[in-house]
Amino acid sequence: MLGLLVEEGSVPGELQNAHAELRQSGVIDAEDKIVTDLYPLVSTLMEPRIIVRVEVTSPQGVTNSGAVVGDEFIFTHESWPGSHESEYVPAEPETLVWALARTVDLHRDFTTGSDTGETIVSIMGRVDAVIERMETGTSEEPAAIAEATGAPVRLTEVLAQLNCMWRMTVVWKGDGAARTESGLAVSALAVWDCGLEGYWLRELPAEPVTEGQVDASSELRVRHVSAKELWQMITDLLPDGAQLATA
Repeated sequence: MLGLLVEEGSVPGELQNAHAELRQSGVIDAEDKIVTDLYPLVSTLMEPRIIVRVEVTSPQGVTNSGAVVGDEFIFTHESWPGSHESEYVPAEPETLVWALARTVDLHRDFTTGSDTGETIVSIMGRVDAVIERMETGTSEEPAAIAEATGAPVRLTEVLAQLNCMWRMTVVWKGDGAARTESGLAVSALAVWDCGLEGYWLRELPAEPVTEGQVDASSELRVRHVSAKELWQMITDLLPDGAQLATA
């Protein structure tokens, strides 16, 4: 709705309620002028340089959060499971990685061992089968689940401690190896937060994954990584100045 007002477009019928709510809340005046305090957010949303999307899937549902980076301002945003509303908060460049790490609850490792680099290989269909069996509520040992689903025992042990799965995707306009056919550059990573079993980076299927690219037979490879490694990976997802240079 704010975008339409900035572009001085007509208000379609399905957005009349949103239009009225903006007036009632004082975000816009009687002449549809946006209050000055919202200029930083609206200008950033209208012409973003970088968009970060974070999708977290947990037993509580799916939450979407992320960040929008403009020429002058940066905003992070978060939502609650099942909510269509997000809370936008201004951020500084030096705090962006910290803010993104917080959205996925990146914390100090509490793993029982220090064997980072351990790799588990299987197929995606086995992951779905293991999770479905665990969600039945039947208390089974990982070895029994592995036998029933054909999954590696180590995979069932790790998934038994699963807190959530999250994906972080960064999109920007610019050149570089990450540039796609659409002219946008994309970088992404997918992680399993498995509590006492630590963090597992999904190396295959490799992110970014497009719709229809992955099926039950797709190869799965996850690697145990430390929180420190993930912090650096999040930092590396963000483009540098040279990558942001547009044609």
